[in-house]
Amino acid sequence: MKRRAEAVWNGTIKEGKGHLTTQSTTLDKTQYSFNSRFAEGVGTNPEELLAAAHAGCFTMKLSLDLTEAGYNPEELKTSSSISLDNGKITLSALKLTAKVPGISNEEFQKIAKNAEQTCPVSGAFNFEITLEAELI
Repeated sequence: MKRRAEAVWNGTIKEGKGHLTTQSTTLDKTQYSFNSRFAEGVGTNPEELLAAAHAGCFTMKLSLDLTEAGYNPEELKTSSSISLDNGKITLSALKLTAKVPGISNEEFQKIAKNAEQTCPVSGAFNFEITLEAELI
């Protein structure tokens, strides 16, 4: 499987602007700029997209692992916070809340940690990943 995305940028780093389009067109000329990356400007940014990718991938991998272990997850809700420090991405902090009937917290934590370590996006990252998992 291959997926692609395209970025277009016009102008200088601070005054310029750009847009992103994905193969699926979920992002279709979605704007990004210096302000959307480093301030509170309108649009997306690479770190937000990495966070979405990591949260989505981890959650799907966890669902697979729980299902294969004989559990039926009712809801898995994950957020990822990507940290950009001094021009370098340093961390993806995953925070998970889950409703999984019939599983012990010990088993849940074990399966969640494995999913964090083995989801394809985690494997692509070369920075720290943390996981806070809560069974509710």
